[in-house]
Amino acid sequence: MSKQYWITTLGCPKNQVDSDKLEGSLLADGLARADDVIDADVVVVNTCAFIEAARTESIETILAASGARKVGAKLVVTGCMAERYGAELADAIPEVDQVAGFGVPIKLGLKPKELERELPKLDLLNMARPASSRPWAYVKIAEGCNRTCGFCAIPSFRGPQQSRTVEAILGEVAALDAKEIVLVAQDLASYGKDRSDLGAGSIVALVREVAKLIPRTRLLYLYPSDLTDELIDVIGAETEIAYYDLSLQHVSKPLLRRMRRWGDGSRFLKRIGDIRGRYPDAAFRTNFIVGYPGETEQDHDELLRFVEESELDWAGFFTYSREEGTHAASLDGEVDGSLMRDRHAELTDLQDRISAGKRADLVGTTTTVLVDEIGVGRSHREAPEIDGIIHVPKSFAPGSIVQLQITDVDGLDLIAETCNDVRNGL
Repeated sequence: MSKQYWITTLGCPKNQVDSDKLEGSLLADGLARADDVIDADVVVVNTCAFIEAARTESIETILAASGARKVGAKLVVTGCMAERYGAELADAIPEVDQVAGFGVPIKLGLKPKELERELPKLDLLNMARPASSRPWAYVKIAEGCNRTCGFCAIPSFRGPQQSRTVEAILGEVAALDAKEIVLVAQDLASYGKDRSDLGAGSIVALVREVAKLIPRTRLLYLYPSDLTDELIDVIGAETEIAYYDLSLQHVSKPLLRRMRRWGDGSRFLKRIGDIRGRYPDAAFRTNFIVGYPGETEQDHDELLRFVEESELDWAGFFTYSREEGTHAASLDGEVDGSLMRDRHAELTDLQDRISAGKRADLVGTTTTVLVDEIGVGRSHREAPEIDGIIHVPKSFAPGSIVQLQITDVDGLDLIAETCNDVRNGL
């Protein structure tokens, strides 16, 4: 009987793509996917190290995986924590059999705590992966980042931007056989700027080509200064997913400059208004950092006003986490933890009310829905795994694209029923 593997993935969608590539490598090595962690001969934990809370979750998950595995099973830790803290991690958690950074092959016969420096690197970005088991799939179009945002340590362990070729991306899209492709990268709109054969503006051409292959194309993580008119239009008119995930982080101009970021609230509001003028049905998501060093009550009030005025569909709020080696770690103006939590709660409460109102406004409308699994679907307004869902009739098979009427709300989720125009099984 073939040896079996089990993979647990933490963190962002980019990590999920890495896990899919690792799975492709394990399958190519003759291993089979286990039905449960207890059946696996190798247990892989793909970690996140973006902020302290993510590192804590990663360590807890590693220890839980160690306790759940069968006798003799190998425990492998990969991902951002493995890359950033490889030797420290191996010393701190002796239960781990292999610490494997990005693109390091997983080997079953290693001695305890053998590190990635003893293994050859693989091209994880372009490795093959299995066909998607769901009607949608993430596709990473680039690795790394060339920006110097004050709060972010990602470039220190993910490295500078490395864009893939258009041909490699399109080949992966075709092989995944999904109805919705979600393009991801650390800095999506900068795709191609690091390659002389692609150059600035390459993201527009890429999105246009992907949209020709599959019914729905979604983009996550758009830096606002690179959101050109052309990119706005290709998203709004050619992808079937008028969904704009804008990486704003804050709206106070002085604070954004301390973050080494572009823009301000008035520019963001104008851009959002421009998009809504062209595509009235567009959906918006963003994330904000609360309590960045130097954030004043005036900055906080400005962010509250922006959230109220912009009426975004979705917004996430994260309390600032000090990361060693970042510009922010050297800044003065530390915000008290209890004050950060109060500000976070105030913003979250406001956005929850806005999101609930926008969801309620959809009752009585019709929308196109991709059925992800029996009874569950999404329209263009919901990105997989991070936004709400739509409860759909259980008669529709996963992968169906159907026209439904929104009949009710369930928290931030919607309830939909069949209307006259149904397109099933496209």
